[in-house]
Amino acid sequence: MLTFNFSPFPALHSERLLLRRPDPVADLQTLFEHRIRDDVRRYIDRPKQSLEEVEKMLQDVIKGIEKNENIMWIISEKESSKFVGTIGYWRNQPENHRAEIGYSLEPDFWNKGIGTEAIRAVLKYGFEEMKLHSVMANINPLNAASRRVLEKNGFVQEAHFRENYYHDGRFLDSDIYCILCSDFK
Repeated sequence: MLTFNFSPFPALHSERLLLRRPDPVADLQTLFEHRIRDDVRRYIDRPKQSLEEVEKMLQDVIKGIEKNENIMWIISEKESSKFVGTIGYWRNQPENHRAEIGYSLEPDFWNKGIGTEAIRAVLKYGFEEMKLHSVMANINPLNAASRRVLEKNGFVQEAHFRENYYHDGRFLDSDIYCILCSDFK
């Protein structure tokens, strides 16, 4: 079974991006504003969160990092330090050498290769440092942009679940994507 170690916190760099540790105080308002935007939430099938709920979520993220259970990065532009979004590994399964990736970007950064670049950096860390065998993603099938960014990074669709998720008074479908370490280039 794998053992994860996120101490010291692994800041990641790519050509245009810095992926850094979340700050529960400094990032709270920005993250709250990001998570309540309707355009950002279009394919996030969970209720909107209050400021207090986002604060608790950030505290839980920090606890998860400190316990080496999960990890989240704040994505920012290298040059301006402007907030771009978040990305992380959730539902880690050390016994299976597997993790689930999740990400969310500000609309100003959509369709610019930013998501592809951030995912690539996190996959590199996951396969090389965490020693993962596979990384999965669970997306809303209507989210064509998320599908595209996953496929650009080598993910393949493994499953389509019909009406497996209940949200906002209706049943929704899910698509499951995966990439193996041996597929990562």
